[in-house]
Amino acid sequence: MKALVLTGLKQLEVQDYDKPEVKPNEVLIHTAWAGICGTDKALYGGLPGSADAVPPIVLGHENSGVVAAVGSEVENFKVGDRVSVDPNIYCHKCQYCRSSRPELCEHLDAVGVTRDGGFEEYFTAPEEVVYHIPDNVSLEAAAVIEPISCAEHGVDLLETHPYQKALIIGDGFEGQLIAQILKSRGVHEVTLAGSNDDKLENNKKHFGFKTINNVKHPEEVKADSYDIVVEAVGLPQTQEQAVEAAARGGQVLMFGVGNPDSTFKVNTYKVFQKQLKIQGTFINPYTFEDSIALLQSGAVDPLPLISHVLDFDHVEDFVSGKLKGVSKAIVKVAGEEA
Repeated sequence: MKALVLTGLKQLEVQDYDKPEVKPNEVLIHTAWAGICGTDKALYGGLPGSADAVPPIVLGHENSGVVAAVGSEVENFKVGDRVSVDPNIYCHKCQYCRSSRPELCEHLDAVGVTRDGGFEEYFTAPEEVVYHIPDNVSLEAAAVIEPISCAEHGVDLLETHPYQKALIIGDGFEGQLIAQILKSRGVHEVTLAGSNDDKLENNKKHFGFKTINNVKHPEEVKADSYDIVVEAVGLPQTQEQAVEAAARGGQVLMFGVGNPDSTFKVNTYKVFQKQLKIQGTFINPYTFEDSIALLQSGAVDPLPLISHVLDFDHVEDFVSGKLKGVSKAIVKVAGEEA
């Protein structure tokens, strides 16, 4: 079978791989689609994701497919089932797992990060992280349940009410998803601030969001104005902007993944005066089922956000930064015919 292998720093190669053997507690999945994430960009560049990726490794932690085989201990899946995979595999033994905070697991394993993932024709995953896909959800949409689940976890950490005004800084895929999820929670005014006019116009057209190009018009992001501010970029300047934009009693969600060495300045008096809550968020504990339900109900629709469909040969164009203007890129492996 074909696999796209991270063989070293900034090195991806399409190779012939043996189809993996399924272990007793595992499911073998014929890959349909695999999303490409900002984390894949980081891993390609030698930075950590949810864990460190040690080459050679097959990336692809966002994926969907059809069950091709099941191990002898698998009870809830059969050949032919349509599935998606939560990549994060927890140890269930450390203090964080035993205190209902598995996202902080001290021994986190992850499909497509520490073990081979969806950038190959077939991959395996433990039964515990495999999920059935409803009939009315396409395999293409199911490939991005993982990023939806990360956005859902971030929003779960917020206190949301209909009266609130929310600002999302960052028009990447996760920022666009967070806007949809906040709208689904009843937040009455959602504004998406970004730098790509096409993405902003697309979100205004499909979902009715207010939009701001905060690079061309930074003055439109008003200080002290938003009950919820989500920073979905990961740069010091937008992190500082997020704190400034928060109203009294506001909540600031630091969602964007910054460089491990980056810092930003914060006026501690304003945090005190405005009684701000500043919250970090990491991966996606307990949110996969909710994310499937959001797709099933139509409350979240990721398909208008997918701008590029690639094959293995062109993934490196995206993760290297050569491919510009991407809202969301996914890899067609077997597609809906998996």
